[in-house]
Amino acid sequence: MQQPKVLTDSDVASTTKSVMKKLPEVTLAFWIMKIAATTLGETAGDLFSQTLKLGYFLTTIALFLIFVVTLVVQLCSSRYNPFFYWTVILSTSMAGTTMSDFMNRDASAKYLSNGATSLGWGPQGLGLGYPAGAAILLSILMVIFAVWRLSGMTFQIRDIVTFRGEALFWSAILVSNTLGTSMGDFLSDSSGLGYAGGALLVIGLLAVLVALMKVPVVPNVLLFWIAFVLTRPLGATAGDFLTKPVAKGGLNLGTPGSSAVLLAVLLGLMAYAHVKEGRTRTERE
Repeated sequence: MQQPKVLTDSDVASTTKSVMKKLPEVTLAFWIMKIAATTLGETAGDLFSQTLKLGYFLTTIALFLIFVVTLVVQLCSSRYNPFFYWTVILSTSMAGTTMSDFMNRDASAKYLSNGATSLGWGPQGLGLGYPAGAAILLSILMVIFAVWRLSGMTFQIRDIVTFRGEALFWSAILVSNTLGTSMGDFLSDSSGLGYAGGALLVIGLLAVLVALMKVPVVPNVLLFWIAFVLTRPLGATAGDFLTKPVAKGGLNLGTPGSSAVLLAVLLGLMAYAHVKEGRTRTERE
């Protein structure tokens, strides 16, 4: 009589990953889509809060609710779906933009245009400033990572297959995108580097991270999360460069036009990723 097969922990993990894989592989295409999504998040967030004059308070509430809805769809999905995943990334980028603006800005003239004295209904902002806002967000992100570490869950996104692990992942994503917005605004508005200078600095830092991937003692997981945070200010400065007036160093394309173009690019990349994922799934089966 044949003895029943005993499943080891690695067998169970392998089986679970093949059924419950919810997050994408980290490739060059992943980073291109990340930058596109975060740039669109910057321009779309500004479109609602500033161009449409809804203000940071109302826009933050609305975009956070959109994030919750998209997250529920992602968490309820049984496997990785590029449209679900990147929609959540986009919603965290949009919400992160206005959350950062609400934390850091106020009703000062430098944050308003055309002689306006207010921006939308509700509080104009907390006025913490970019350095203080970034420090608070960095502290929150560190707390999330500490809880994540203590939970014993993996930091490797390709191995995240449980609800709790995915919840920690998306919490870190939301805070890191908000932190990246604060960093991007600081670089472009307060550091004196301007939009192009801020973008070049972030690109240089990302190049250093790529070089560090060849250093065995530096964990790739650490490099991933640093890069994830840094690509947000890259998207923020790129978004500002597209939309801000020429006098401020931008291209003055406006938030509606820039958002429409970026949305078309992101949808095209999402469709490509969806087709590629379908082919990969077929080959596995």
